[in-house]
Amino acid sequence: MSVGTSSAPGARRAARPPAPRPGDLAELGIDPDQLPDGLVVADEHGRVICFNAAAVRITAVPAEQALGQPLETALPLEDLESRRWWQLTDPYGGLAIRVRQPERNLLLPGGREVLVSARYVRTAPTGPVRRVVVTLRDTEARRRTERSHAELIATVAHELRSPLTSVKGFTATLLAKWERFTDDQKRLMLETVDADADRVTRLIAELLDISRIDSGRLEVRRQPVDIGAAVGRHIQAYVAAGQRADRFLLRVQHPLPDLWADPDKVDQVLSNLLENAVRHGEGTVTIDITPSASPREREDTGTSVTVSDEGPGIPEESMNRVFTRFWRGSKRGGTGLGLYIVKGIVEAHGGTITVGRAPGGGAQFRFTLPVAAPAYLT
Repeated sequence: MSVGTSSAPGARRAARPPAPRPGDLAELGIDPDQLPDGLVVADEHGRVICFNAAAVRITAVPAEQALGQPLETALPLEDLESRRWWQLTDPYGGLAIRVRQPERNLLLPGGREVLVSARYVRTAPTGPVRRVVVTLRDTEARRRTERSHAELIATVAHELRSPLTSVKGFTATLLAKWERFTDDQKRLMLETVDADADRVTRLIAELLDISRIDSGRLEVRRQPVDIGAAVGRHIQAYVAAGQRADRFLLRVQHPLPDLWADPDKVDQVLSNLLENAVRHGEGTVTIDITPSASPREREDTGTSVTVSDEGPGIPEESMNRVFTRFWRGSKRGGTGLGLYIVKGIVEAHGGTITVGRAPGGGAQFRFTLPVAAPAYLT
C-alpha cells in the first residue's frame, strides 16, 4: 500500500510511469503492518485504503470492517469537547495550503484516548488532497510516564517536608532563644540539623541520578577497583556505627580478574545493597565476590558480587518489581528509589543484576560487572 502519490503526469511525461516518491512504503519494502504506530490512509474520495495491524490493535476495529469505509466512519474521532473531528477539520476542503494536523489527544468511541496526527498529500502545493495519512498512538505509555512523574513529585515533596521542617524549627528556635540553651542542647540541635541536611542532600543526589539514568546520560569513569577492599570499607563503617562485626561474612574467591569500573558508583551500589540487607534482613549478611562469565559478548571474564541475608526474604510476587521506582520491601522508611538507581548504575557499566532467595531464606542480590579496561588502554 503506497502512502505517497505521484504528481499528475504532463504531456511530455505521459509515456513513462512517474518516479517513485521517497516516502512510498512499497518502494521502501515496508509492510504497513510492521509499523509500530497505527496507520490509516484514505484516498482522494475519503475512503480508507490502508488500516494496519497497529490501528486494529489501538481502535479494536477489524481491518476488513474499516477498509472501503469513509474515513469518518472507520475512525469516528472526537475532540475533548465532544466535537466530531473530521467535520471540524474538513481535510478535503478548507484551506488549500494545509499539509498536516499536529499531534493531539482525541477520543475513540467509548472514551479511549489516542494521539492522532494527520498529513495531507496533494498533487501540487495548493492542489486537491489525494491522500489523508493518519497516524495513531496509544496514550497508555504516556499516561504511565505521567503517573510515574506525579508519584516522583509526591514522594520527593513528602521526603523533603520532614527534614526541612526540622531544620527550620531548630534554626528558628536557636535564633530566637540562643541564650536559654546549654551548650549540650545547642550541640544536639545542630547535630540534628546537620543530619537532616545530609538527608536532603542524598535525596537531591538520587533525583539527579534518576534524571541521568532516564535520559541515558549517566557517565561511568572507569578506574581500577579493588572490589574486596571496597566491601571491607563498608563493613568497617557499619561496625563503627554499632553493628556487630560477626554479623558480616565476606568471602572472596581468588584470583579475581582486574576490575575497571567507576569507584564512586560501585560504592553507591554496595552501600545500597548492604543497607537493604542490614535494615530489612536478619541474621548474618554474607557477601561473596567471585570471578564469573562476563555479561558482555566477546568478553570471557567478569566479577560477581552476591549480597545475602537470613531475613524473611522478598515475596515471589514482588520480585519482578524490586528494581522499579518506589518499591519498598518494608515500612521502615526510604524513598523506594535506591534499587532503581542501583540497576541503572550496573547497566551503565554493561553489567547485570538479579534478585532471588538466599540459601538461608532471605533476600539475595547478585550483580555482575565486565572487567575489561577502558578503550584507551586496549
